Amino acid sequence: MALALKPLKQVDLLVVHCSATKPTQDIGAKEIDAWHRKAGWLMIGYHFVIRRDGTVEEGRPADRVGSHVRGHNSNSIGICMVGGVDDKMRPADNFTPEQKLALLVLLRRLREENPEARICGHRELSPDTNNDGRVTPEEWLKACPSFDVGAWWAANHS
Repeated sequence: MALALKPLKQVDLLVVHCSATKPTQDIGAKEIDAWHRKAGWLMIGYHFVIRRDGTVEEGRPADRVGSHVRGHNSNSIGICMVGGVDDKMRPADNFTPEQKLALLVLLRRLREENPEARICGHRELSPDTNNDGRVTPEEWLKACPSFDVGAWWAANHS
């Protein structure tokens, strides 16, 4: 199945998330959709989910506003990588090489459609509570997605 990549809305952000699941948990869009519906949401909040084997699954249609990062849903696409915590539920960059490759390919395709969109991790959209113009680790509301997306993208996208 071809992925629907071009949303009908203005996209300024491509936001990478993690499912905050252990590396032994191989879940996908179906399971996350069930969790979000159980929490009272309309449907899965993310537009894409990347499984442990690198399979990219569609979540919420790309032309619909997501529900993945407060204050930025109307102008963003949300991508959830399965994993992101260790066996003690602490943040961990435990994503597989297949997931990182799938993320790279997906972000490249999304950037073709949205060339000005900023690529970032969920944690980077936390509020700048000390008003210094930067969101630093002590300001993160969550560690999600458990790695520095900006640095990873800069090192890998060329």
